[in-house]
Amino acid sequence: MAKKETKEEVQDVAVVEAKAETVEATPAKEEPKKELSLKERDPEAFLNDFNWHNYQEGIDPIDDGKLEEFEKLVADNFVDTLNDEVVEGEVVFVTDRDAIIDINAKSEGVISLNEFRYNPGLKVGDKVEVLIDVREDATGQLILSHRKARTIKAWERVNKAHDEGTIVNGFVKCRTKGGMIVDVFGIEAFLPGSQIDVKPIRDYDVYVDKTMEFKVVKINHEFKNVVVSHKALIEADIEEQKKEIIGQLEKGQVLEGVVKNITSYGVFVDLGGVDGLVHITDLSWSRINHPNEIVELDQKLNVVILDFDENKSRIQLGLKQLSKHPWDSLGEEVKVGDKVKGKVVVIADYGAFIEITEGVEGLIHVSEMSWSTHLRSAQDFVTVGDEVEAVVLTLDRETRKMSLGIKQMTPDPWTDITKKYPVASKHKGIVRNFTNFGVFVEMEEGIDGLIYISDLSWTKKVKHPSEFTNIGDELEVVVLELDVEGRKLSLGHKQTTENPWDKYQDEFAVGTKHTGTIADIVEKGAVVNFNDDITAFIPTRHLEKEDGTKLGKGDEAELEIIEFNKEFKKVVASHMTIHKEEEAKIVKQAVKKQAAQAAENKPTLGDANDALQALKDKMDGKK
Repeated sequence: MAKKETKEEVQDVAVVEAKAETVEATPAKEEPKKELSLKERDPEAFLNDFNWHNYQEGIDPIDDGKLEEFEKLVADNFVDTLNDEVVEGEVVFVTDRDAIIDINAKSEGVISLNEFRYNPGLKVGDKVEVLIDVREDATGQLILSHRKARTIKAWERVNKAHDEGTIVNGFVKCRTKGGMIVDVFGIEAFLPGSQIDVKPIRDYDVYVDKTMEFKVVKINHEFKNVVVSHKALIEADIEEQKKEIIGQLEKGQVLEGVVKNITSYGVFVDLGGVDGLVHITDLSWSRINHPNEIVELDQKLNVVILDFDENKSRIQLGLKQLSKHPWDSLGEEVKVGDKVKGKVVVIADYGAFIEITEGVEGLIHVSEMSWSTHLRSAQDFVTVGDEVEAVVLTLDRETRKMSLGIKQMTPDPWTDITKKYPVASKHKGIVRNFTNFGVFVEMEEGIDGLIYISDLSWTKKVKHPSEFTNIGDELEVVVLELDVEGRKLSLGHKQTTENPWDKYQDEFAVGTKHTGTIADIVEKGAVVNFNDDITAFIPTRHLEKEDGTKLGKGDEAELEIIEFNKEFKKVVASHMTIHKEEEAKIVKQAVKKQAAQAAENKPTLGDANDALQALKDKMDGKK
């Protein structure tokens, strides 16, 4: 509306906002009413009747008291349009591009319809919040902003919601890295993926374009960032439900839950705010490798409460307990001695568990897998998944235990052992295992024999069986001893050949001489190999040569056997005795020759002494 040309702003306010059509004209004869107080008059009528021109020209003077009342009337009826202040206005007119808003000021304001895109149905009479953007433009028009007003009010509401912890509505606009963008009061807030729900979210897109309730959890005023959470509301509801559920928990109670998480050791079930764990052993009466063989995520199922701690914060649940135990369904016809079939479900070092029927297992101990007394690992006989046939050895329905045997499916090979393996008989067997003291040889399935390390070779000193043979090798053996009751078979390998020491006791008798090469120098002497069987020891002092030095590794020399022990396979040789014996012969011959010469020539006593001294020096190594 056009603005009246006046000198003072207060005159403009009164003229612009006056609504003459609602006030009845007052007759001139009723002038005495001017003496009434302003409180008793209609403010709008007074403003319409007031002659501003006469007042400004001084024609109609006003006393100070009435002027104060007039100023108070203006302050009570017209807004003080300050900058950055949000006020409420009314839509009085709508054009193709703008909306005219009355904020009860000296003139109406103008707002572009672009600021009302969210509200395409804007009409005359609607109340809107506005901010004075420009008090007067070039044409004297009041410019308002609805968008800025919304932003200011939005931040006020967001701050208030954060401070008071109130719930706000938000529109999920789109996905973003790590979460979602939510419109809250016109402000874009961030919803982290971890704050959408209490359970992990696998598909964020299902929340886009949805209006949801949120709680403002964080505001960064410096960067104008807002973080909201939907999970916080769920947790609050869950906490209330949790208290109610925990108060009613009892052992044996059956509840419905939803599978929340699956791990290798069990399943976490949401009972409506309270989580419980179904251990893998309580999922099924049968053995399973992983819980996902029984349940899947988000699956609804009934569970029974098995136990919980004092605070009821750790709840143990069961699923298999809701069905009858398979042992209770095991037919009475199954008894000891019966043959049954089953599948290997678990293997341990001590045996294998066989599932006869779902949830009913029997143990085959490794000792019941073979007639052999030499125990091996269960993996040597069966693998998981194998279908086997066994004999029921024991059956206890009360303790739900059953023992089975595989070896009983075949005859006991020890029944006629004395006929098949009499003492001194020769056979061939397969090396199956080593120990520090011997070798286990399998004669046939179920019959093993032991060769002690001392019975492997006549001549070699074997420290460990692996030095002599390998697992899997075939060895010729002789039965040395047979214990039928103890199911023990003693074998020998060296006994399959003659003892070479029988012939060596003549060839290497004491006093015999042999030529050999020093193979090695040891702590107290040296060793020399005369052949593949005979290794002799030479003490240190017997390594002495004729010139007083000692034999070394690689030296070849003539040696004399000074000790031979067949029982302990011990041979001792000496090089020193060779040249000492020669020296003794020379001395003896010299003495004999000198005696003959003395008898013939009768030499003097001095000549004889000189000859003896020379011989003595020679024997002592003196030149």
